[in-house]
This record gives sequence, C-alpha cells and structure tokens, in this order.
Amino acid sequence: MSRVYNFSAGPAVLPEEVLKQAAAEMLDFNGSGMSINEMSHRSKAFDNVIQTAEQDIRDLMNIPDNYKVLFLQGGASQQFAAVPMNLMQNKKAAYIVTGQWAKKALAEAKKYGDAIEVASSADKTFSYIPDCSDLAIPEDADYVYICENNTIYGTKFKKLPNTKGHILVSDVSSCFLSEPVNVNDYGVIYGGVQKNVGPAGLVISIIREDLIRDDVPDFVPTMLKWKTQADNGSLYNTPNCWAIYMCGLVFKWLKEQGGLTEMKRRNEEKAKILYDYLDSSKMFKGTVRKEDRSLMNVPFVTDSEELNAKFIAQATENGLVSLKGHRTVGGMRASIYNAMPKEGVQKLVDFMDKFEKENN
Repeated sequence: MSRVYNFSAGPAVLPEEVLKQAAAEMLDFNGSGMSINEMSHRSKAFDNVIQTAEQDIRDLMNIPDNYKVLFLQGGASQQFAAVPMNLMQNKKAAYIVTGQWAKKALAEAKKYGDAIEVASSADKTFSYIPDCSDLAIPEDADYVYICENNTIYGTKFKKLPNTKGHILVSDVSSCFLSEPVNVNDYGVIYGGVQKNVGPAGLVISIIREDLIRDDVPDFVPTMLKWKTQADNGSLYNTPNCWAIYMCGLVFKWLKEQGGLTEMKRRNEEKAKILYDYLDSSKMFKGTVRKEDRSLMNVPFVTDSEELNAKFIAQATENGLVSLKGHRTVGGMRASIYNAMPKEGVQKLVDFMDKFEKENN
C-alpha cells in the first residue's frame, strides 16, 4: 500500500527521509552491529546520539547557554505536575486557559498551590485567544502559564501575554520547531514531541538554569525534580532512547531543510492554501477567529453531522486520513505539521472542492 496523507493531531506524520534512515539503521546502528533499541544508554554510541541531538536543537532554536535542555519521559502531561512542583515557591500561579490542555494543567497545579485562571476563552468553545495585555496577575505569582498552540481548537498565541515581569511557562507541544522563537522570552518552554518532532513517549523541556532548584518540597518525586534530570544529563535512569534518536534525525532534517525560518515560510504557505479555501467555501467553514488561527491545526465543519461523517469516510477512502475532529469541536481537523508536504494540503483542498460540488 502506498503512504497516505496523515492529518492526525498526534502521534503524527514524520518526514519520510527520517523514517527511511531509521529503517536502514534498525538492525545496525552506525556500524555497532545492533539496533539503537538494544544499546546501553551509558554507551559511547548513545552518548553521541543524545549530545548531538541536544546541540542540534540548541542550534535550531538559538537556545542560550543559561538554559538546560532535558529529554524527559511522561510526555507533556507529566510536566503539568512537574511545573508547579518545581516552580511554586510562593504557592501561587496564574493560568491562561485556551483549551483542554491548559485546563488540565491548571487542575493539576491546584493540587500544589493556589493556581488561578486569569483569562479564558471557554465562553466561545476556545475558538479565540483572549486579550492578555493587562491581566490581573497576583504580584507574588511564581509564574504565568500558557498552552501556546491549541491542538484541539486550532488557536495560537501570535503575541505572548504581558506577564508583568513574571516567569512565562509555555507548553508548545503542537507548534514545537514550526517557527523561530526567542527562548529568552520564556522561563520554561516544553513540548511533547509526538505532534511535530518525533515518536510518542518523550517531552523536551527547555528550562532557565536559575529555575532548576534543589530546594523543592520533599514530596516532589526524585524523577520529577528538574535538578535530578539536569544534574544527570537526562540520564538519571534509562531514557526513551528510541525517541531521542528519532528526534535527533528530525533535528538534522530540519537543519537540512533550512531551519525554522524556512519551516515557518512553508507552514504559512500550506496553511494559506487551506484557510483561503475555507474562507471561500459555501459548505466548509473554519471554527477559529481569523487573527488567532494556528498554522499547525485547522478545525473546520459543515452545517450537518451527516455531511461531516460522509466527508471523513470518503476522504479516508481517498488516502486523506485522520481528519475526524475532536469531540468537543466536532467536524474535521487537519493537522499540517512540518512533515506534511504542501501537496498533501493541496490534495485535501482539491478533494474538499470536489466533495462540495458533488454534495451541493
């Protein structure tokens, strides 16, 4: 069977060149006579893999020297607890709730301190980003938290909130490495890799060194203490070696493509094809306020559940898969991450146009 165009929100499409290289190295990594999956995480060969991966992501994101890069297990959801555990000195935090994941992060933080919601877009099913220019952030808040790109709802912070001098913590899972960012704007920036960077089971956390403290509460598990992980170079225990290796291949691929500036250009070009069609269509419509649209996740609907289901079924038959929207939004969602080629988006739009004409 030929490869399909996979619009899944995550685990998601990976670059074909990366998959081919991983397949070629599966039985014999780098002349070692064994797979990366069989190799000791303490070996010189794997040490080279993780060190190279770290240097490549530092190069791609221009990560300053005073930030640590940690390759951790448990996905982004594990960091919902790790963030308050490691940062709540005053036991206070401010959360901007723009979707399910920020909502879950807030609920987790409330277990460890006084975490409050300072802005939300729940009133309109998270279809926009609220004004964050003058929020009522408590002066003694330890940090301000956002989910920067909302996978389910297809919104994106185009401008970071005014944190009034407080540390900004951002979950960037679904926009990770899709465009250049200024790492200095954040205290902590982290993302589960299974959407835009690699296979599931790994979260990459980029943390300013002064926020990696020893004086965290005694109840914080050893594994969730950032200092444990930082002091051991992400090798306190056996890490997700396979995912780190795969991310390393993706980092190399991104460099070869021209880095994050080029990725942003491509992603804008792809998103424009789909959004332009949605804006002109009489049958399909986007669900997000135009100025807050994500380049990565594009939810859209028809005015009929029956038509939505018919479209998804026929799209799947035509090799356009995983287009079913999240249950809280309904309809369809196309996730068009870095590895989705432009022709995949064009094929989707061509099929939408054909479907609209046939079902008018």
